[in-house]
Amino acid sequence: MAETWNKKEREKKKQQQKKEKAEKKAQRKEDSQGKSFDDMIAYLDENGNLSSTPPDPKKARKFKLEDIEIGVPKAEEIDPADLIRSGTITFFNESKGYGFIKDLKTQESIFVHANNLLEHVGEKDKVSFEVEMGPRGASAVRVKKAVAV
Repeated sequence: MAETWNKKEREKKKQQQKKEKAEKKAQRKEDSQGKSFDDMIAYLDENGNLSSTPPDPKKARKFKLEDIEIGVPKAEEIDPADLIRSGTITFFNESKGYGFIKDLKTQESIFVHANNLLEHVGEKDKVSFEVEMGPRGASAVRVKKAVAV
């Protein structure tokens, strides 16, 4: 069975690639013959860049093993008093059962639903509340009238 022209070309290409690979291997072997181990070592400088000179031991920094954090840092416990905010009800529609509270500290408007009220409130009432993130953003929960001091 006679070989087709395409098969001959592919075989020629394979032979050429094998020859090039062998030449590259011989070149690498030849280049590494005269080098010592010290010539092949690369160092990192204090900025993280590769260098051929060893770093200055005077610039070395010591780290404690326990200071290195791998992964997500542990969450600190939150004081429950920090969660309670205060604000003023700027709008409340009793027929629809929702409104908005303006936070006194951040001046942001926070949604409040009637189901999250602990007692009856109206517009311009001073309230204390906690914020939870809902599917549509921040919303006030456990809303009650602020105690007058």
